[in-house]
Amino acid sequence: MAAGAATVMSSRLLAADQAAGSDTRLVLAALVGIALIILLITLLKLHPFLSLTVGALVTAAVAGSGLPAGLASYTKGFGATTASVGILVALGAMLGRLLVDSGGAAQIVDTLVGRAGPRLLPWAMGLVGALIGLPMFFEIGLVLLMPVIVLVARRTEQPLMRVAVPAIAGLSAMHGFVPPHPGPLAAIGLLKADLGLTLGLGILVAVPALVLAGPVFSSVAVRLAPVGAPELFSSGDDGSEDNPDAATGEPATRPERRPSFPVTLATVLLPVVLMLARSLADILQDDKGAMPRKALDFIGDPTVALLIGVLVAMWTFGFSLGLDRARTNAVLERSLAPIVGILLIVAAGGGFKQVLVDSGISKTISGWVEGSSISTLFLAWLIAVALRLATGSATVATTTAAGILAPAGAHLSSSHLSLLVLAIGAGSLFFSHVNDAGFWLVKQFLGLSVAQTFKTWSILETILSVVGIVVVLVLSVVV
Repeated sequence: MAAGAATVMSSRLLAADQAAGSDTRLVLAALVGIALIILLITLLKLHPFLSLTVGALVTAAVAGSGLPAGLASYTKGFGATTASVGILVALGAMLGRLLVDSGGAAQIVDTLVGRAGPRLLPWAMGLVGALIGLPMFFEIGLVLLMPVIVLVARRTEQPLMRVAVPAIAGLSAMHGFVPPHPGPLAAIGLLKADLGLTLGLGILVAVPALVLAGPVFSSVAVRLAPVGAPELFSSGDDGSEDNPDAATGEPATRPERRPSFPVTLATVLLPVVLMLARSLADILQDDKGAMPRKALDFIGDPTVALLIGVLVAMWTFGFSLGLDRARTNAVLERSLAPIVGILLIVAAGGGFKQVLVDSGISKTISGWVEGSSISTLFLAWLIAVALRLATGSATVATTTAAGILAPAGAHLSSSHLSLLVLAIGAGSLFFSHVNDAGFWLVKQFLGLSVAQTFKTWSILETILSVVGIVVVLVLSVVV
């Protein structure tokens, strides 16, 4: 009996040692893969798509899965992410380009800024940044907003930071917290969160973050960077004239007149309203077979909602303004070229995530997360912050953190899964610095020194990130 008990005990200890050794190898594989991605992006300046691909394959090899199995996992994750996110990103790009090329973006600026006095101007600019940022990707939106910021600062004779900080904060808040931006969309797809619910909660998180990082912080930024509007743009570069396209340099396709402000606002917000209506129907209507519920489930599906938005925008931002079919299609075609790189990065992040899942790494990390006394939401924020600081890319930080935490999300409620997406989004915004392209875009366009860019743009991003995670943690207690 004693010998048998000793044998059983020895077997259990051996199994525990093997499991511990296996877990150690898997965690080491994850660390090696992530460190390699960071090294390739930051030191060797390799494109994030290639860096994520190489990192995924090396992770699989170190984890013991082997390169063929790792390649199969990577391909599977790449395809699944492209299918779930790619269509939405493409439709969002089309809607954003129609908004800009029709003069709708300029109409929003002129209407809101024209009705705001000096005291309300920062709030109006924050709203401009948010509305233009809703359908636009960050890099493109930033390039398009810069001439508007400079023009408004000149016209109103306000300090540049009083105008620029709220507008950029609005754009960045939408980028980090609100789909259909690539980062939140990728995290939603990887974590299998509800898009409509995440969108609604994302707006709740974005609003206080925008207020503090935008209008409130702008009064401090004026003293930190007392600069005037740079002589960088000519007077016509506010998006209202036939200027070259900011992203491609090609001649813009502009209609003869602008859409009205109510029509512009309704078109931009239409997909958001449809997706939110679907989420409300899911909460308020228990009968899934009821016809109203079925209808809202269909038209509120993210793909359908954005498709409807694009089709409506083709009329409101195109045909109704005098653009023929060929010119409208030209706008749609030009919208896709700038997003190819973003799509590849997001899809590669999905491939890396699948390698983590199939090799067992994510399951091991998930077990550690569940056994930790630290909040899963706060831990997700910390992981995203570390990746953001290391790589400089909010999209890479979001997709990689979501891949690491995907198994942990399986045990969360629907609302907390959406909050996990937002916690990662908040972390991905933290302290932009010299390894982030956005840092240099802001510096050059606004004519700031490196020190002034740190004092304004970097702090702005940090406020968005910190306020974002605080609001997420507060909402986690309520919802």
